[in-house]
Amino acid sequence: MKKYLLSVWMLLACLLGSCAHTKNGKADAAGGTIVPAGVWNDVDGTYINAHGGGVLYYEGKYYWFGEHRPDEGFSTKVGVNCYSSDDLCHWKYEGVALAVSDKAGDDIEVGCIMERPKVIYNARTKKFVMWFHLELKGKGYEAARAALAVSDTPAGPYRYVGSGRVNPGIYPENMTDEERATEWNMDEYKEWWTPRWREAVNKGLFVKRDLAGGQMSRDMTLFVDDDGKAYHIYSSEENLTLQIAELTDDYQGHTGRYIRIFPGGHNEAPAIFKHDGLYWMITSGCTGWDPNEARMFSATSIWGPWTQHPSPMVGPDAEKTFGGQSTFVLPVGEGQYIFMADVWKPKSLMYSAYIWLPIRFNEAGMPVIEWKNRWNLQF
Repeated sequence: MKKYLLSVWMLLACLLGSCAHTKNGKADAAGGTIVPAGVWNDVDGTYINAHGGGVLYYEGKYYWFGEHRPDEGFSTKVGVNCYSSDDLCHWKYEGVALAVSDKAGDDIEVGCIMERPKVIYNARTKKFVMWFHLELKGKGYEAARAALAVSDTPAGPYRYVGSGRVNPGIYPENMTDEERATEWNMDEYKEWWTPRWREAVNKGLFVKRDLAGGQMSRDMTLFVDDDGKAYHIYSSEENLTLQIAELTDDYQGHTGRYIRIFPGGHNEAPAIFKHDGLYWMITSGCTGWDPNEARMFSATSIWGPWTQHPSPMVGPDAEKTFGGQSTFVLPVGEGQYIFMADVWKPKSLMYSAYIWLPIRFNEAGMPVIEWKNRWNLQF
């Protein structure tokens, strides 16, 4: 993030009070604060419906993309919403960035499942590129596809390009020759979580099963490195293993280079950032809509090796990530970041709440995310 973003922090100290709301929806009167447990409305007073999302910064404006979730039910009926803000405080509804299709049989027809949309900008092509997790209508979570849409403007509308599994016919580069040569009889591994099954998963049981059609891609995020290279990080292998795949120079495809990390670790909801040359990733476990303890990993290279650390969460309900699940880490200014999470409410997913908390670093250089009932950006 450019140094000129530092000025944003000064603005936010004065402005954030108007976007932080108490549970009854009234603006917080303290001024200069974020209330993570509050109600988040746009400038028109309408509840922000942008779940599992991420934020793009472009030419002085922030764009928040997220899932439009229904008041009742589960599947996608509208598409991906977009909100914009000059100050991370006053959010204007820009409309539906990517709408579902009314045509039966389309990948994104009404009733599909569109999750975890993330948008990045390609300076070379001058295109805004959206990737998201897609499940086909009526197929449950069977498809496990990565889907692509592009636009000439940040808020869209985005043009749907297509979807599919990741890197068909290609092995991860950190899979050994012995593992690649192993043939598996899937009928022998119908019972999960046995020691024999775990060993098979570690050695690539599901990679081999899905090799021809490509790797599964569910909960996901995107990351653009300092050199402009972009990466797709996603939960794969039946949500058992994280994979990191390099995107092509136009960000609209995969190069074929990818790795798998923590096989069998059951990680999802990845959120990644880079601080002082070190890559950090925060994930959750897989417990459905119920919150669980966050996991944290680090690496000196995007290609690993990755090391697991204790959860960075500190405070009440830290063992449950304060009731939330990670979705994105937003860099703002030099060495300052905001951890973003969703508090899922399955009885009415539209009204799932948001948690935004600052990330600080302790004396050992480890990220710490401490619960605060209210906070300002001078942390």
